Amino acid sequence: MKKLAQSIKEKKVILFVGSGVSKNLGLPTYNELVEEMAKKLGYSAELFTAWGNNDFLILAEYYMLEKGSLGGLRSWMDRMWHDQNIDIGQSEIYKLIVDLDFPLIYTTNFDRWLEYAYDYYQKNYIKITNVGDIARSKPNVPQIVKFHGDFDDDSSIVLTESSYFNRLDFESSLDIKLRADSLEKSILFIGYSLSDINIRYMLHKLHNQWKYSKKENIRPKSYIFLVDPNPIKERILRERGIIPIIYHKEEDPGMALTKFLRDLSVLVDRSEPY
Repeated sequence: MKKLAQSIKEKKVILFVGSGVSKNLGLPTYNELVEEMAKKLGYSAELFTAWGNNDFLILAEYYMLEKGSLGGLRSWMDRMWHDQNIDIGQSEIYKLIVDLDFPLIYTTNFDRWLEYAYDYYQKNYIKITNVGDIARSKPNVPQIVKFHGDFDDDSSIVLTESSYFNRLDFESSLDIKLRADSLEKSILFIGYSLSDINIRYMLHKLHNQWKYSKKENIRPKSYIFLVDPNPIKERILRERGIIPIIYHKEEDPGMALTKFLRDLSVLVDRSEPY
């Protein structure tokens, strides 16, 4: 924790934000999204889910094939994911993220709550969803990189099986940017489950980047926040250069994440200036 805090103080950490973070705002679950897809296609949720073997990517792929696009579903998601009754100023998690002042935040979330938090606290940032945004980035201005797409650009959203497989190619402009950014900075993952094969594959690719360079001894340390101990997956993560930080005594995952960010903030404040 102390080494991580010192690296944050020195602006040498990339924050990677998953759905477990925005879940604390009370956003709809993926089960509710599946129910909406079934409704729009005229199926019962139970039958739709069973036919798709409860595989969200397959269900989303079928929806797009039947409807021709994700337009209607994307509009529903945008509306439901951005409930006007949500007050981002009441979220301690988002305040702590902004206060920790990461130079780079990557997120696999489609929603705009990170951007809204920066707007609320009047902090400058640039949102990056494509290569054009990368070209417009400015020195010393925090970047929020929408790694799985953004509601402002339907074509960027990684939701279907096809788009997911394309993402696994790991050769888009955002992938290349991440590979470059990770050469000089540590990565802190929050809001992720170890069951997310996409993230595990990405970690594997980043690990190989260093392994084949024969310079693993100078690789920046990276970390993942977890609330569910799993010695098997933790061992694999360590092998790939990721240090698990586990807060498993809290009953509520949101409270555990809040406590972790609080503790980290205190340590950053106590760290010696670089």
